Amino acid sequence: MSDSSIKRASLAYENEVFLNSPDGRLLRIMSEYVEPLARFRREQIQDTVVFFGSARFHSRAAAQENLTKIRESRSQLAAQEAEAGQRRALAAVDMSRYYEDARRLAFLLSEWSARIPARRRRFVVTTGGGPGIMEAANRGAKEAGAKTIGLNIHLPFEQVPNQYITSSLNFEFHYFFMRKFWFAYLAKALVIFPGGFGTFDELFEILTLAQTEKLAKKILVVIYGSEYWNRLINFQVMVDAGTISAEDLELFKIVDTPEEGFEFLRDGLTRYHLGPEPKRKGEATPEIAKTNP
Repeated sequence: MSDSSIKRASLAYENEVFLNSPDGRLLRIMSEYVEPLARFRREQIQDTVVFFGSARFHSRAAAQENLTKIRESRSQLAAQEAEAGQRRALAAVDMSRYYEDARRLAFLLSEWSARIPARRRRFVVTTGGGPGIMEAANRGAKEAGAKTIGLNIHLPFEQVPNQYITSSLNFEFHYFFMRKFWFAYLAKALVIFPGGFGTFDELFEILTLAQTEKLAKKILVVIYGSEYWNRLINFQVMVDAGTISAEDLELFKIVDTPEEGFEFLRDGLTRYHLGPEPKRKGEATPEIAKTNP
């Protein structure tokens, strides 16, 4: 006789223990490809412009408010502590210009892209979804009335998605490499504001892909803020040492105003991505967007 007490087994894709185990890793990785792909199709996202930069910058209003609080409480602090606090607050006010410039550049770009006649949404502003420059770019795009994407990452310390991301385009990834894939896969331009280790990583990864011709389509790279970047990186030293060629300096453009950055992006995106582009021999055209790499 059969044992009627045996319960029906759960379906493999409903088995959370399996899905969260080492054996389920491949499925978790694939889900971070397929689920965003489905959402981008549903939201009619053809391609993106990705903004990178420090998560530690604040808006000018927030930085000024913090400086005022520091000055008001100065009498309650030791002289050395008060001086250090004021120096940090003054630096934050100075660096807030990058927040406001990212916000303005994202606004200009989104306002322009909204006027492009196309079936799908073009050059959608995309960030890592957090605070600082990420918030500024999402904010500028939203203020232009555009949809805007946040590709967040699940970390041991909480990084809360900023309030300006379009809710249907708010993503959270477990795997850094899948998050990086989605930054690059849809991107037609990259805008690099002053930032730290993560910003360096993102900048040089894209430059490496462009230098080695691993990108199927032209990606424009804008480095914003010559005052900051020229103090950190001397590209000419690399040319003189022979570690890069002089032609590699043409892989990016350094700009210092939102208007200069916008003009470069508008002209480059129009030239490389708004005209008819021949399909490479033997290449299948992705359904999500016919101009994707």
